[in-house]
Amino acid sequence: MAYKDLAEFISALEKKSLLKRIAAQADPELEIAEINDRVVKSAGPALLFEDPKGSKIPCAVNLFGSWERMKLALEVDSLDDIGERMMEFLEPEMPTGLLGKLKALPKLKKLSDWFPKTVKSGPCKEQIFREPDLNAIPILKTWPLDGGRFITLPMVFTRDPETGLRNCGMYRMQVFDSRTTGMHWHMHKDGARHFRKAEAAGKRLEVAVAIGSDPATMYSASAPLPEGIDEMLLAGFLRGEPVEMVKCETVDLEVPANAEIVLEGYCEPGERRLEGPFGDHTGYYSLAGMFPVFHVTCMTMRKNPVYPATIVGKPPMEDCYMAKATERIFLPLIKKQLPEIADMNLPMEGVFHNLAVVSIDKRYPGHARKIMYALWGLGQMSFTKTIIVVDKWVNVQDISEVLWRVGNNVDPKRDVVIVEGPLDVLEHASDIPAYGGKMGIDATKKTPADGFKREWPPDIEMSPEVKALVDSRWKEYGF
Repeated sequence: MAYKDLAEFISALEKKSLLKRIAAQADPELEIAEINDRVVKSAGPALLFEDPKGSKIPCAVNLFGSWERMKLALEVDSLDDIGERMMEFLEPEMPTGLLGKLKALPKLKKLSDWFPKTVKSGPCKEQIFREPDLNAIPILKTWPLDGGRFITLPMVFTRDPETGLRNCGMYRMQVFDSRTTGMHWHMHKDGARHFRKAEAAGKRLEVAVAIGSDPATMYSASAPLPEGIDEMLLAGFLRGEPVEMVKCETVDLEVPANAEIVLEGYCEPGERRLEGPFGDHTGYYSLAGMFPVFHVTCMTMRKNPVYPATIVGKPPMEDCYMAKATERIFLPLIKKQLPEIADMNLPMEGVFHNLAVVSIDKRYPGHARKIMYALWGLGQMSFTKTIIVVDKWVNVQDISEVLWRVGNNVDPKRDVVIVEGPLDVLEHASDIPAYGGKMGIDATKKTPADGFKREWPPDIEMSPEVKALVDSRWKEYGF
């Protein structure tokens, strides 16, 4: 059964001793962030601050900040199970004749069961404030040079002005005053595309921001889905049941009925305001820039809401675990397009877009380069700055082994590829924002087919007979 809401997830964490309540008053300005940083760096629990200074609303942080909590959030024993289940459903079947079409009906029925459904009302409507005040919420300032307080775990809903298709994304929002925030839409994001279309037509873009929901729905807002795919459909798939949506009070949008807090409003065409700096997941501050302004027209919330936030900074942080979940969930889709890929690792130290390690079943000369180029043309993988390709027998999750292979298998003159292309907006090392160099490293074993003229040395391995002997006598040695 899917979690009913955030409170039920918090209860599940508490029952498993994965959440700590903090009764002592803590300041949303820097103090909560420092507590969180120490806890997450020491692999500690989720935290619920019951008395944040200046607000009556409790604040929850680090909800997803471990493998165990991430699996509990998505209700699986292994995150790989989700990707495998997704591929079982998406595996193409071309029905032929009446019998084939009848066999496809259960799959179509299941898909319809995951579509979001609209309900008349929900818990997020228990309080309605038509004169909203963002100061009532314990919104955090997380690092000393931040431009202000930022909403960091929002589900931002917009509609494409031309097609009417819904998008839900997770974009930071700097609080400017009691009724306005920034809207940090990167140029590559669907929300930014919706705003550009509305702006070109000289129209406001209506926006609704849901804060807090069941964990699968919250996670889905961060997922790298193809353009035009509703994140609430993914949430329904993860939950095993549809997300109930309720219409907003002042804008023509729907939000999850189980949300903790909802902000309704709009972004005005042509309006920009200086937003940032912000201590980001790269471990550096993203610099101030001009971004659209979100005007809040109404705020609704539960009677006793909880405000969830995430704090990013030098890895490992909570968002690293959310990103690793994305890696495992969407890997089967990548392997479907590139079946020679055995495994992939987006190391936490690579902060999502800086580094990818891929193992492949190498079959021909240039195969590693083919994989690099293919990944650089694939959705959000196109922003990856460095790709390391190793052989299928290399454990890409073991960075020590990967670096050993790089150190031994790579001739920089022959095996390093430098290209140019789009980069993540948060990439700060490139001369031009969002554009610059990328590096591919072929760390596979080289063969005569690759033009390798020497004999490649064998790996050092103990003989199976000696291994078996030592296994059988292990206790005799006193271990």
